Amino acid sequence: MKKATFEENMTRLEEIVALLEQGDAPLSESLTLFSEGSKLLAACRKELDTAQQKVVKLTKGPDDAPMEEDFTSEEETV
Repeated sequence: MKKATFEENMTRLEEIVALLEQGDAPLSESLTLFSEGSKLLAACRKELDTAQQKVVKLTKGPDDAPMEEDFTSEEETV
């Protein structure tokens, strides 16, 4: 079984939210949906955090303390 993409996880999470907002599901089904949604949310946050780390570059500031800069590729700086 292949790992779901970020977009697939977000789509499923939106479906779960819509189902829970309707309030028609029995309690046991609502709990199951909530649990699935919590796992999807955690997976999406992890993926977003990883992506953010890839686009932020740490450099030394004037006092040698770490300072974040937006990532620019080498092609953009040439």
